[in-house]
Amino acid sequence: MTLLAKRPFGATGSDVSILGLGTVKFGRNKGVKYPGGEGFPLPTDADISSLLDLAVDLGINLLDTAPAYGTSEERLGAIMGARRDRFFLVSKTGEEFDAQTGASQYIFTAAHTRRSVERSLQRLRTDYLDCVLVHSSRDDLDVLKNSDVVETLQQLKAEGKIRSIGASTYTVAGGTWAVDHCDTVMVAHNRDYTAEADVIAHAAARGKAVLVKKGLASGHIADAAALRENIRFVLQTPGVTSMVFGSLNPANIRQNAAAAEGLF
Repeated sequence: MTLLAKRPFGATGSDVSILGLGTVKFGRNKGVKYPGGEGFPLPTDADISSLLDLAVDLGINLLDTAPAYGTSEERLGAIMGARRDRFFLVSKTGEEFDAQTGASQYIFTAAHTRRSVERSLQRLRTDYLDCVLVHSSRDDLDVLKNSDVVETLQQLKAEGKIRSIGASTYTVAGGTWAVDHCDTVMVAHNRDYTAEADVIAHAAARGKAVLVKKGLASGHIADAAALRENIRFVLQTPGVTSMVFGSLNPANIRQNAAAAEGLF
């Protein structure tokens, strides 16, 4: 079975697998940008437990979740159990998704940021989070520079509740600011979208971690050969630490891991 390589998560002292498992589908089936993203059945607890076991078997140790992912945090916390120490847990703050309206609200105040992180700790049944990202709206530079969210995350890091901080961004300006002021940045990057490549290069020069979202175009790459090429393209981009993908299909997870085999 494929055992994925790991890369240093910037200067944090932690190593993470070159592929990370996104968990939006664990708890949210509305307003999801994946194929079939409206109304697919959520996995059972047994399904999630099996997926976590598979991740461990493949060497995937990075799990990506968020308050905006419906019940993902609660379900992970209830099911993960003794496997907690096997995973590098990434959560987020700033976006709140309303399942009734199907709309997101963005809140970046100091009070909300602290409540959000403490809620994530409770939901995930852990006393620390390996990383918390600002789940930014599209005006990312303004959010990062002019709200209290980054300063509050830095305080929570100093308190030991968070081990690293960063931001999931949309623009080169926002991503560059995150690199300069945080431990990590999450950017979109794939073979057909390289508009944020300068952020990755900047992070590499600064020794900061880079998480990639939308490496498989939100699941819209169906061809096996194209999928493999995209995974290898992303992971061979200098500066990329890990590519996060979401899947509930064990065969698909194994296929993605096999595509990354032998890299690094």
